[in-house]
Amino acid sequence: MRDNPMNPDAIRDRYAAAARRALAGEETGLLNGDGEAERIGAVHYAGEEVPPEVAATSLGCGNPLAVADLHPGETVLDLGSGGGLDVLLSARRVGPTGRAIGLDMTDEMLTLARRHAEQAGVTNAEFIKGTIEQIPLPDASVDVVISNCVIALSPNKRAVFAEIARVLRPGGRLGITDILAAETLTDAEREQATRTEAIECLATALTAGQYKNLLREAGFTAIRVNPTHEVASKLRAATINATTPP
Repeated sequence: MRDNPMNPDAIRDRYAAAARRALAGEETGLLNGDGEAERIGAVHYAGEEVPPEVAATSLGCGNPLAVADLHPGETVLDLGSGGGLDVLLSARRVGPTGRAIGLDMTDEMLTLARRHAEQAGVTNAEFIKGTIEQIPLPDASVDVVISNCVIALSPNKRAVFAEIARVLRPGGRLGITDILAAETLTDAEREQATRTEAIECLATALTAGQYKNLLREAGFTAIRVNPTHEVASKLRAATINATTPP
């Protein structure tokens, strides 16, 4: 199994442009219509106290906080933190003795997330620049890693899972939402998606079996991959949990 090619610069440019629109008080413009708002974004945060301007920048396929089981005093890292929604919610859960870190590769999203944190009065959150394939944090420095529909976009998932394992402390937890490809997705369909870019992660999403195998290769145990809802033809959202050995 190999990762399919994807242009990281194109992804960076698209999300940076969305952040600039949000900073200017406009819609992000990343949802394509056709019922997407019922499958992607703030719809998954029912019951959470989320400011409307922060909810409007949510582009995830689920709510990783529902599966991450955060506790007061923990350090949590959000990969691909975007506008900062999951970091702000994490900061509430880990409390003043805990720490919530957002990692994003675009300066514009980092600026937007810092604005949201300041407006919310959150003081135990921080946002750092970097990629999920090279996390700029020390070894064994994080209790929990979360992410929301981001890893599927990476062209090098082995590196992502190795980095997650590196920064997690012994017994650390992974609790994320992501996009899975159907087992029936063909190489020809992936290649067509790469050429047309009709659906970004169609070319790079893993099947459930591939996801489990790569997590095992990275040293994770207690791996659970649970599909939740369809987001597009041959693509389903899922929650993924795993732990590092104690």
